[in-house]
Amino acid sequence: MVTWLCKRLIKDYQEVEDPGVRQSYGILCGAVGIFLNALLFAGKFLAGFFSHSVAITADAFNNLSDAGSSVVTLVGFRMAGQKPDPHHPFGHGRIEYISGLIVAFIILMMGLELFKSSVDKILHPEAVEATPLVIGILVVSICVKIYMSIYNRRIGKLIGSTAMDAASKDSLSDTLATSAVLGTTLLAKFTGLQIDGYCGVLVSFFVFTAGISAARETINPLLGQPPEPEFVRQIQEIMMSYREQGILDIHDLVVHNYGPGRVMMSVHAEVPANSSMVEMHDLIDTVEHRLKREMGCEAVIHMDPVSVDDERTKELKEQVREIVKGMEGNIQFHDFRVVDGPSHTNIIFDVVVPFAYSMSDRQVIEYIQDQVKKLSGNYNVVIDVDKGGN
Repeated sequence: MVTWLCKRLIKDYQEVEDPGVRQSYGILCGAVGIFLNALLFAGKFLAGFFSHSVAITADAFNNLSDAGSSVVTLVGFRMAGQKPDPHHPFGHGRIEYISGLIVAFIILMMGLELFKSSVDKILHPEAVEATPLVIGILVVSICVKIYMSIYNRRIGKLIGSTAMDAASKDSLSDTLATSAVLGTTLLAKFTGLQIDGYCGVLVSFFVFTAGISAARETINPLLGQPPEPEFVRQIQEIMMSYREQGILDIHDLVVHNYGPGRVMMSVHAEVPANSSMVEMHDLIDTVEHRLKREMGCEAVIHMDPVSVDDERTKELKEQVREIVKGMEGNIQFHDFRVVDGPSHTNIIFDVVVPFAYSMSDRQVIEYIQDQVKKLSGNYNVVIDVDKGGN
């Protein structure tokens, strides 16, 4: 149904990279979610009322919270699609992450409320009346939630939406929860065993787990997380395709995510120190435009001139490389240069140290400095530490 609606209501529905098309997908799926969850709430609420089941009634209010979550998602997509303005020069794309976080908090609150009402039912048990209508409503609800999980996951992956991925996980959790409620209802019907309250506790556990998972996936992009490995690989392939023109290597890649489709990045590109500045500037402009065209990101590339012909620099660089290779872990270095002075020679470079490295940054610097001082020559080692990797 959703695919059919997308094809008929979204103009250029296949152009998912277009911000307007992407926004339309989010709004449409949010509207469908509101409609389906409202129907499920009405059906389950009646079923819970007539069967005197706290688990079914709790599951109904869980669907009502899902309808509210869909409203938040719809509003989030709507606001995220607004154009940049003087107060928000990078657009409003992160509102989508905020809406996903609100969804997660709603789920967590509902999980807590379900737990409280279920414990009350355990302390004050009441017989559950399982009529064919009640069972039929639960079966239909499970089928609908499976469908909602599938289309939210598929379209969320299509347009790269964490909010829709959170909605998919919530629908899957609802499927498991309603299945447990159905099992409890059938058990009461055929055996007379009343475990309605205990099933409600189980439902609350599913809901709470889904809320934690959804919160984690929306908090990470808000706090700032590393770029996807595939994105980094594509950046490297594009930039290193210009090796013959003068880009020798790249490092210090930083990606700023201002919401889906709003990515800015900066990277350092090593170029021959004896090359023409005008030619290298033109090359960098070409690469920046290509990255924007193919990767959809605003790129700023900093040129780092490195010596490629000086034999002494090459020899010192190889000696430093051996020192770094001898250290534990994945230590790397870049921006290597040699500057002669009247009393000593400065060896200047950056080292990339993993976040979880066993040595402190100061210990890394002191170790490398001590090893370089053992080399033949009067060297002063200047090191800057970058963090990255594992």
